[in-house]
Amino acid sequence: MKQIYITLLSLMMLTVASCEDYTEITPKGALVIETPEQFLELVSLPNRGYPINNFQYLSDDQWMREANVIGRTPNIDIINFTFDESVDRVSLLGSSSFYNQAYTYINRWNTIISLVDESKGDENTKRLAKAEAKIYRAYDHFLLINTYAKGYDPQTAATDGGICIMDKFDLEAQPSKSTVAQVYDFIQKDIEDALPYLQEKPIDVYHPSLAFAYAFKAKVHLFKREIANAQAAAEKSLSYNSQIFDMVAYDTQGGPTALAVPAANNVEVLSYMYMTGYNEMNFAQSYIISPELRTLFGTNDARFNLFFNSTSATNLDQGSNTAYWATQYTRFFYPTVGMKTTEVYLMLAECYARDNKFNEAVAVLNTLRAKRILSGTVNLAVPATRKETMELVVNERRKELLLGFNRFFDLKRLNTETEYAKTVTRVFPIVNKTVPQKTYTLQPNSRLYIVPFPLSVLQKNPKLTLNTDEKVPF
Repeated sequence: MKQIYITLLSLMMLTVASCEDYTEITPKGALVIETPEQFLELVSLPNRGYPINNFQYLSDDQWMREANVIGRTPNIDIINFTFDESVDRVSLLGSSSFYNQAYTYINRWNTIISLVDESKGDENTKRLAKAEAKIYRAYDHFLLINTYAKGYDPQTAATDGGICIMDKFDLEAQPSKSTVAQVYDFIQKDIEDALPYLQEKPIDVYHPSLAFAYAFKAKVHLFKREIANAQAAAEKSLSYNSQIFDMVAYDTQGGPTALAVPAANNVEVLSYMYMTGYNEMNFAQSYIISPELRTLFGTNDARFNLFFNSTSATNLDQGSNTAYWATQYTRFFYPTVGMKTTEVYLMLAECYARDNKFNEAVAVLNTLRAKRILSGTVNLAVPATRKETMELVVNERRKELLLGFNRFFDLKRLNTETEYAKTVTRVFPIVNKTVPQKTYTLQPNSRLYIVPFPLSVLQKNPKLTLNTDEKVPF
């Protein structure tokens, strides 16, 4: 087999580079990838980032400062924040860091999957490298399908427009768009192919563990409403890692100002990936939570009291009942786009609720709340109905799975079910009295929930069409 030479720059630019012929001459400053162990090392990608700026405000949990909206020329943030469907968003989304980076990572995984078998060395290491790359390839496709397509609906998934599946390394591919069902089938096949070969304790934290893989499997089943399978996978994940970081004890110790908890010290973390890279949440004043979420936290929740600022006159509109994440990433690592054990607990609780096992569902929630609620009512009472129990689960998801993709994805998937669909309303402005206050409404079936593909991608691939009724400017 020919040696493979990959420069660090080309690894980050795979989706925009052109094809090159590899030679037997090692370029200066290049990495030589020729053994199974080196392919396995290639899976480890610290600082993997997934920016949320294209859809950050399509959620009832996020908020904007009034000065960033009033009197400003509408940009994608303002259009999303005011739920404005009158504008074709494509021209405002010329490019997308999230889209480019997700497919860049997929090309990296495809490089490993396509070429590791040709390397000379240990067969078990080859299988492990391929399995780890497949679970990450599945995860990246999952993020993309839930951003650029309709939420999975068993009744329509076979015909709903999806995304392009990239199942091989090809820098110049112009693949056709697959349906939502086809993408989910691809994701689930990659997961099942990977599971037999993954490790309980990988060589470092940037490699996927069995706990992560089963957590992700549970998430995919849950999004497809395959409840029994989701429950089984969640339980399997918790059999490998069921630890919950004790924020009640952490509060007693003095919290992040007294005791730093970096990523490696947070026992809940199942996958190390970020919105913004190593400096996760470093610009946290950009992540203002809504008055609705602020109220939902109440006054005795460590998830709010330890990490948020609700008084800053610089970063907040005084009197708006908003708050922002005010804890540097070096003081506490709170996963936003990766997975953690508490999400697995919450998925398990949802499975119980959907199966009308209300006592079991609330027991799981109370297990989590025992490590989160500082005083007052820790244990929730058991409701009499499935809808009320699901509301408890969803509220805990909102408080536990902060920022990132989670609430946006949850709204999309729950909106496909009449029983749980939500019409989001936003009254704005709250403080400013010089402009009329309006109520903005986001309907469950709004096209805004489907983010348009970036214009630069649509121009390069004529086979790729929008999943909304918006018009492209060419």
